[in-house]
Amino acid sequence: MTLHTLSGPTLRSTDDRQVPVGAAETDASDHARIRQAIDYLVDHAQEQPSLETMADLAGLSPHHFQRVFKRFTGISPKKFLQYLTLGHAKQALLDDASVLDAALDAGLSGPSRLHDLFVNCEAMTPGEFKALGPSLVIRYGVHDTPIGRVMLGVTERGICWLAFVASDGRPADQEFEQAWAGATLIHDQDATAPWVERAFAIEDLGKKPLPLLIRGTNFQIKVWEALLRIPFGRLVTYQDVAKAIGNPKAVRAVGSAVGKNNISWLIPCHRVILSSGVMHNYRWGVRQKKILNALESGAAGTASAST
Repeated sequence: MTLHTLSGPTLRSTDDRQVPVGAAETDASDHARIRQAIDYLVDHAQEQPSLETMADLAGLSPHHFQRVFKRFTGISPKKFLQYLTLGHAKQALLDDASVLDAALDAGLSGPSRLHDLFVNCEAMTPGEFKALGPSLVIRYGVHDTPIGRVMLGVTERGICWLAFVASDGRPADQEFEQAWAGATLIHDQDATAPWVERAFAIEDLGKKPLPLLIRGTNFQIKVWEALLRIPFGRLVTYQDVAKAIGNPKAVRAVGSAVGKNNISWLIPCHRVILSSGVMHNYRWGVRQKKILNALESGAAGTASAST
């Protein structure tokens, strides 16, 4: 494994735009406020906190807070709160049951989605990875988003790593370095920043295909491809995924493959939950799983209401 570091310039480039550092700092400040508010909502969802309470926590006026929250998440704080409950997850499973088979078979999301998350997924065999060695260059960076700090790795062939960074101080790059040992790893914030923005642009996900580079066993890749066919904002069970890959008895193996997914959010392992509606065993924490599903459900619900 070869490690390199590149220092960043005073301007960051995003989709051929030059963004002043001051603007980036403002975004970072808003990210922190919204992340704090989201964490509070996850912990206090059953109390149904008021808009004023959330805005006060973020240090903003209620009007400004609501506007900033919706700009970064795509939905209002009230909608987000509604979709955090266990009751919603249980009902979503019941509602989705009649359409899941068709959706998983066809890989279609239906006409009511606000945006489609199109990805071009390319698989790399273990043998190919070993043969490439240091010639496989992966640029990586750690970035703040409103829904958590993430570490992203990208090659010329697409994103190969996207992980939420633990908030307990654990090193962000240890697991990444182990997974891609033998490749040339370059810390390059400027190279990865545009990819992070594209990955988490809630309202613009379908505008341009996002390439992914995945590496795993044949079974794991089959499971991950099934995850990519789960419609945005929908929830499925591990049993559903096992049936979708033609192996209904392999529920435990499916669960293991889901947990080995290296590309969070874009390969939506967060959409797989227990049949009871409980969100359980997420690689990046159950709290993060609740956040992602609440955001998706809210956005999908908004789209359905507008069509």
